[in-house]
Amino acid sequence: MQHKQLSGKRPLTLLILGVFSLGLAQAAPTVFEGQLANGMRVLVQEDHRAPIVTSQVWYRVGSGDEPGGMTGISHMLEHMMFKGTQTLAPGKFSEIIAEHGGQENAFTSRDYTAYFQTLAREHLDVSMRLEADRMRNLKLRAEDLAKEAEVVKEERRMRTDDNPSAKLMEQFHATAYLNGGYHHPVIGWMDDINQYDINKLRAWYQAHYAPNNATLVVVGDVQPAEVMQLAEKYFAPLKPFKLKERAYQDAVPQTGERRITVRAPAKLPTLMMGYRVPSLLSASKDKEVAAWEPYALEVLAGVLDGGQSARLTKNLVRGEQIAGEIGVGYSLDSRLSDLFTIYAVPNAQIESAKIEQAIRNEIKLLREKPVSEDELKRVKAQVIAADVYGRDSVFYQAMRLGSYEAAGLGHTRLNDAIPAIEAITAEQVQAVAKKYLIDEHLTVGILDPLPMTDAQAKQATMPMQGATHVR
Repeated sequence: MQHKQLSGKRPLTLLILGVFSLGLAQAAPTVFEGQLANGMRVLVQEDHRAPIVTSQVWYRVGSGDEPGGMTGISHMLEHMMFKGTQTLAPGKFSEIIAEHGGQENAFTSRDYTAYFQTLAREHLDVSMRLEADRMRNLKLRAEDLAKEAEVVKEERRMRTDDNPSAKLMEQFHATAYLNGGYHHPVIGWMDDINQYDINKLRAWYQAHYAPNNATLVVVGDVQPAEVMQLAEKYFAPLKPFKLKERAYQDAVPQTGERRITVRAPAKLPTLMMGYRVPSLLSASKDKEVAAWEPYALEVLAGVLDGGQSARLTKNLVRGEQIAGEIGVGYSLDSRLSDLFTIYAVPNAQIESAKIEQAIRNEIKLLREKPVSEDELKRVKAQVIAADVYGRDSVFYQAMRLGSYEAAGLGHTRLNDAIPAIEAITAEQVQAVAKKYLIDEHLTVGILDPLPMTDAQAKQATMPMQGATHVR
């Protein structure tokens, strides 16, 4: 099990400070783009440094697409994808991949569901044959659903219900997104999990798991021609389905501060502050949002939480020593508008109100005064360093391509990221702070700790569930 955590350092700004200058940005790798007659898109990126390959199939459906009463069904289907097909017994998929020395898993997120295998290049055909089989030939049995629903319920109890920080996060998002957007937890509400029906699950599978709703991403020691040949062999025979246009179910704009308090057994209080902000895709749908604003927000996040020199760590952790843990979360590649979230755990004997005021003071400074040129250079260098280091992993390269495609941005937008970040000015960072980091866009969540048993204390040390849920 893996979970994307909000706490800790930001993924784009976690690398060694000062190592990379802006001049070290590398040219973007070449990506081959193809499409089968049935509508399935194929992306191939060559990387011949090692004889391995990552193959991923991305479906354009996630928890953000789920209606009320069916929350978590995308995640439930992800579990059921390993329960066998018309020709394979339950668990046989994973067994075959292991027999060929490969690794495989899957994940469900707010915006998409993806399945992946990493294995030696000569076994790519095995991966693609198996994925094509379960894309249309999954055998959904009521008895398997009943058993797997119990697994998911226990997973929810361990990761959310018995985890105070995760429980706060779940209710925090439900408060920030009242009527749509990312209101639902990826794993689903327990009441909905209790009522899963095999016919509804089968209908969800039939509605979304089709070649014309999927993208195949292959990165590694391969040639585009051989990948397309295999794709034609295994995926091209699958018939496309008539798909409904994917709804854009964003939440209504926020017009005032919202606050919640969650009381649960915990060692320390926890504070979450989230401001509704645009993503790259939501910005393209709103005439009042400039195209550069999501990139300015990314830089702003790096100013606050981008290593030991970032403001929140420097001033509140090492300086005032009122926070033991603090971090910023923002996903500019989200399909819908997102939250610019600040997460903090105060040190012992420090009340959450004190750290909230300290964070508000830091934000006030950002609104009132442009960041320094040194800060801008530091953040931009970190983004470039992260991009360069990320190319060492075929899996990470494929993830970036697939996530941009499945969210509706298109993989070519990846090429815009570094030039756009480099172009951001101190005045633009100040402008987005003044426009978005205001009380009218703010949701505040506070974990008010209750006494803990020994078992609860052990459970509370587990990673906090975030936006992406991996089986």
